[in-house]
Amino acid sequence: MAGTGGRTGEPEATGVEAASAPKRSESSRCMPFEDCVAGIKSSLKNPTVRFLMERMDKAGCPMPPGMITARNCGTADKNGSYGSRIGITVCCEEIRYKDEITQLLIHELIHAYDDCVVKDMDWKNCAHHACSEIRANHLSGDCHYKRELLRGFMKMRGHEQECVKRRALMSLRNNPHCSGTAAKDAVEAVWSICYNDTRPFDRAP
Repeated sequence: MAGTGGRTGEPEATGVEAASAPKRSESSRCMPFEDCVAGIKSSLKNPTVRFLMERMDKAGCPMPPGMITARNCGTADKNGSYGSRIGITVCCEEIRYKDEITQLLIHELIHAYDDCVVKDMDWKNCAHHACSEIRANHLSGDCHYKRELLRGFMKMRGHEQECVKRRALMSLRNNPHCSGTAAKDAVEAVWSICYNDTRPFDRAP
């Protein structure tokens, strides 16, 4: 399970490891690396972030120091990730606003929570991965209509479920074990049960 190391104190005390600051071009619109690190520390005080960390703690998976890492990932298609026994990585070169950091942490903490509470969680299993992606995109607010408008998706009615499916598929197709039609088949197979699974929230935020 993820996050099995010990931790004491309140959630905001969780350490943030920072790789060496990357060189930046003058034209870069992303926030400075130092601001990204500060933004992560600030986001740890967000009520939803705190709630998820507290629920992980109660489930027996306290967040160890250094589980959240700020670094230059060298990718242009994602702003962060979660990995078992690795933790949450924030790709600072893809972050433009502090709100993006908070949103990212909420999304990845839902993955971490699933890794903690789901028995025999296997990220190579397309159904397991699909379920966590559906939950993370639904419960994190990634598919709020304002965010969709900023992405260029103008549909209002039914936009949220379409967004959740689209983004879950995008993530799943990056899993080398879920190539071809396996990603779509997995999302469709687990959609109903996973979309309606709002743990650890009483209902979708």
